[in-house]
Amino acid sequence: MQELHDAPLAPLTTFRLGGPATRLVTATTDDEVIATVREADAAGTPLLVIGGGSNLVIGDKGFDGTALRIATTGFDLDGTSLELAAGEVWTDAVARTVEAGLAGVECLAGIPGSAGATPIQNVGAYGQEVSGVITEVVAYDRRAGETVTILAAECDFSYRHSRFKQHPDRFVVLRVRLALEDADGMSAPIKYPETARTLGVEAGERVPAAVARETVLKLRAGKGMVLDPEDHDTWSAGSFFTNPILTAEEYAAFVARVGERLGADVAPPAFPVGDGRTKTSAAWLIDKAGFTKGYGSGPARISTKHTLALTNRGEATTEDLLALAREVVGGVREAFGVTLVNEPVTVGVSL
Repeated sequence: MQELHDAPLAPLTTFRLGGPATRLVTATTDDEVIATVREADAAGTPLLVIGGGSNLVIGDKGFDGTALRIATTGFDLDGTSLELAAGEVWTDAVARTVEAGLAGVECLAGIPGSAGATPIQNVGAYGQEVSGVITEVVAYDRRAGETVTILAAECDFSYRHSRFKQHPDRFVVLRVRLALEDADGMSAPIKYPETARTLGVEAGERVPAAVARETVLKLRAGKGMVLDPEDHDTWSAGSFFTNPILTAEEYAAFVARVGERLGADVAPPAFPVGDGRTKTSAAWLIDKAGFTKGYGSGPARISTKHTLALTNRGEATTEDLLALAREVVGGVREAFGVTLVNEPVTVGVSL
């Protein structure tokens, strides 16, 4: 276990932003993670848990407390059952499942971050979500002071949300258990229209899992969503805003605003999600509100490859990033009456 004081946190995030932590502990075993959490809780010290840093926006003043970087390792595959240590690099774990000929997470390739973060955010992309394969999450319950095993049905998974995100100061994820599928090297049924079109198949068909993974990696790279230190379009948190889910009344008002602004013949993206609610595209909203690819003149700008990613062009501060985010949120609200919600976790700052 490594301990540093007045330690820079920006290098631990994909934004490369944020001030230092009073104390930074890097834990390589579950016991070290638990000991650090217990110590901080007993002393009443603020605690910030860091995995891959791909979903964090840390304020320029840093974090006055203990930052705990989880660097545990463990990839235990038994048939189609997989247990991952929280510190495992997610995209590497996906690659290994595909190499083993298993399906279930191949379309989650290229997503930066750690395995332990995936259930918190209910990570999803290209028609798959981790909630579809997670069976259990092993976590340290700070309220109870013990390690607990939480069944998938108890995780309260929904779109980019979970019990862990609902109670961010209660659980520290230690291990994630998944049930994958042995489909003779084939993928899970392809669900996402863009993926199906690129693959040249119909929705519901299967392709070799390795082909599905490579296709998703290419799609993500084309949008600046695969980490590359030389490409400032990837100095981001990926999608900065979640896709809005609107009630029937909200959606009707939204469609009316679209008609007023863009014309009655323009139909916004719409995906029914049940209970009379409709999900629409945050990227579409941002673009149609006038924030196109590359928007901005300062050190924080919208990605040149994807309107949903806000990026650090190399010299930005967190305040630069937040100013851009607030401008986008305000512009979309003024144009369409829809309020965007940030996907990354903010530390010491807010929109």
